[in-house]
Amino acid sequence: MEKERFTMLLLEPGEIFFEDYSVQMRRLDARFSENKNWMEGRLKLCSKSLVFVNKDINRPLIKIQLKETTFVEQCTSSNNIAGNMLSVECKQHVEMLEKNILAPYRFIHQSTMFNFCFNYAKIEDCLPQILQLHRAASLATAEQNAMIMAIVHSRQSRVSFDTSWLEDLYEQVVLETQTNKISPLVVNPGRVLLTTSRIYFQPYNNMDQHPVLKIQLKDIRNIIKRRFLLRQVGLEIKWTRQADNKFEHLFLSFQNQDGRDKLYENLLKQSMVSLETVPQNQMKMRWQNGYISNYDYILYVNSLADRTFHDLTQYPVFPWIIQDYTSTVLDLNDTRVYRDLSKPIGALNSSRLERLKERYLEMSDPKFLYGSHYSAPGFVLFYLVRKYPQYMLCLQNGRFDHPDRMFNSIADVWKNVLVNMSDFKELIPEFYDTSNAGDFLANSYGIDFGYRHDGTKIGDVQLPPWAKGPTDFVQQLRNGLESDYVSQNLHHWIDLIFGYKQRGIEAEKANNVFFHLCYEGAVDLDTIRDINDRHGLEVQIMEFGQIPKQVFTLPHPKRLASAPNLLYSEALLTLPETVTSGNPRIKEKSINFVELVSFQAHKDCVTSITRKNTTSNEIISAGQDGMLKLYNTNEKRLTHSVSLSLLSLSSCISYYTLSQRNILVAGSWDNTL
Repeated sequence: MEKERFTMLLLEPGEIFFEDYSVQMRRLDARFSENKNWMEGRLKLCSKSLVFVNKDINRPLIKIQLKETTFVEQCTSSNNIAGNMLSVECKQHVEMLEKNILAPYRFIHQSTMFNFCFNYAKIEDCLPQILQLHRAASLATAEQNAMIMAIVHSRQSRVSFDTSWLEDLYEQVVLETQTNKISPLVVNPGRVLLTTSRIYFQPYNNMDQHPVLKIQLKDIRNIIKRRFLLRQVGLEIKWTRQADNKFEHLFLSFQNQDGRDKLYENLLKQSMVSLETVPQNQMKMRWQNGYISNYDYILYVNSLADRTFHDLTQYPVFPWIIQDYTSTVLDLNDTRVYRDLSKPIGALNSSRLERLKERYLEMSDPKFLYGSHYSAPGFVLFYLVRKYPQYMLCLQNGRFDHPDRMFNSIADVWKNVLVNMSDFKELIPEFYDTSNAGDFLANSYGIDFGYRHDGTKIGDVQLPPWAKGPTDFVQQLRNGLESDYVSQNLHHWIDLIFGYKQRGIEAEKANNVFFHLCYEGAVDLDTIRDINDRHGLEVQIMEFGQIPKQVFTLPHPKRLASAPNLLYSEALLTLPETVTSGNPRIKEKSINFVELVSFQAHKDCVTSITRKNTTSNEIISAGQDGMLKLYNTNEKRLTHSVSLSLLSLSSCISYYTLSQRNILVAGSWDNTL
């Protein structure tokens, strides 16, 4: 229960958890009067705080920030247990998760003394490190962070990977190095060990999901170099979980690019690593010809541009598509309901753009049109606060946003990004992800977010009149994303966010210029020696937002076709009849329509269909989801479903051999039959 209550999201973003101790705690009031009520629990030692987790789940967790601590010392009372007791006095402390309810933290602004009696550990073993971290807390933030990193590095250098965790006695160690496991707002240091058959991650603390994460090399599907804080020091590994065949991801950051590249190169050298890669030009052609949905292609381009779900500073970017949030019915065949995809958000309102340009002309270099970004951690959590309230509390020091500034209404947010002089945010994938049924729009946890100025209690997000609910809203947005209008214009938006209009003279022409520090290559953090200057830049990069890595330097081609129609019908066949003078003559052969039979075929596009044989009533389909399916049109049902590939299937044919065996051949996009 303790580990379920305490997570690293209760700390400051990026704060490091070291270890914990079994203790008894008592709290003395402002006058430090004697209180004999000792409480059982655990004391968490973290880089910027001490956190006491009460064994009683109805009691709050107590966080003592070291910067608010006036002194830390070994208790000198004549009491029997005093010899192994820590006394901490602080000007204020924080109470969290009282009765295990997720709510804004309570800041107790009064001087308080806490006594911690260690049950098993010796105070002599842990006090020096607590005092060292307390000294660091008295420094300016940049210097404190530098001292903490020195402490972390010192601890790491004395620890090596515990080889007793190796699965196979015969696997040979290839490489061992220090690394950080990255998840939203959390940095967890540890060691990574590469062997000839597995890659392991061993955290230095016991707060990770696994004491040691073990990934078989044969299960790895993709290895991608990533940026982290605009530095080329990240590596993301995607693998298949054997238990349920689902994908998992491990996002690591390293001290420098050389360390990252060394692990990457050694991974690729291992014979058991067989990656599923499709060349970029092939993916582009598949999208152009309608074999990849707009949704999947945008996700793919985001990945190429170093956007990942595991880093809020580089979360995937999706466009606003619909601009009508007032009608009772959304007509996706009416082009007037769509946003102009050839313009960035800041240029959609011409009068606001003129005011921004006037300010731009008065600036000294480096100039920028937009003083805010279209994607930043705060914007991502603005949308996701109902689904991940703990992230917002972590990011905003235990507080939710003011009720009137929260994500309360779709129509209000759209209006704001059109008229506000500092709001240019785009959307996130969740707005188009039908698999989660729009769950981020509902206050499912019943969190108390407060009341708006008109007395309205914050609940679910107010949807436009044309939406019947969150599921319908997301489905209609997805339908709009896959519409013919968007298919014919999406390349313009790609040019702005990921392409040739992202920077330089073309960005200026397109009114697409942001603050210079959000562009890759604008600053080399590794060359900055002053820790205060470097810290300031890191905070700016982290909080303001980051332009995606530029993927395309030439105009992105237009889509040639929408996604294929998945219905099967024999209403009309078009057959070549003869060829005369090199030109085929086409004859349309009409077939009497008896009945349209439709199936919910695949999770994604159907890429090929064929009949089992000329006399059969069975139809075979191959899909982008890697599935092969067999349907009986007489019985109107799916009869067989087989997972053939982790990649998309591209085609299938069926034929008889001389021995009357029915053979089926399916092809995949990785050139496999």
